[in-house]
Amino acid sequence: MSARPPRSFEDLAVGEYRQSAPRRVSREEILAFARQWDPQWFHADPEAAQGSVFGEVVASGIHVLALWRQMDHEINGDIDFVCGVGWDELRLKRAVRAGDAIHVTSRIEALRPSRSGQPRGTAITRYAVVLSDGPLAGTECVSFLSTNLVYTREGRQGSGCEG
Repeated sequence: MSARPPRSFEDLAVGEYRQSAPRRVSREEILAFARQWDPQWFHADPEAAQGSVFGEVVASGIHVLALWRQMDHEINGDIDFVCGVGWDELRLKRAVRAGDAIHVTSRIEALRPSRSGQPRGTAITRYAVVLSDGPLAGTECVSFLSTNLVYTREGRQGSGCEG
């Protein structure tokens, strides 16, 4: 079992910005993910995808979000989250293609103590999956606001996502 993350709600600050290391996305992983989880022809069939608007296979949006989740743990895995409760303003802005290097950015937009008196707070974080290199470096592929409950120091003894 892993150790509990050390940072609680009181340790977070509005404006806090973090960025992951880049990760290159391979054609093989795009195809493997698509064939198992999102078998649309322009994700899973290289020959057919040549006739798509993309001209080649591209990563499924669900795949890009799974990659985001992995990279978010790299940069925010030290936060003692209770759970996520929602995403807003989710936009799939640019396809992720084989060979693209991507990274994740996060910026805390708002912090609100619990209105119910529970020992946790709400953190609203703006996330983006961004191209890391090449002529389009800095281009956002996916962006969204994530609402998460975070344990306070007092709440680190409890658990649960109710209320």
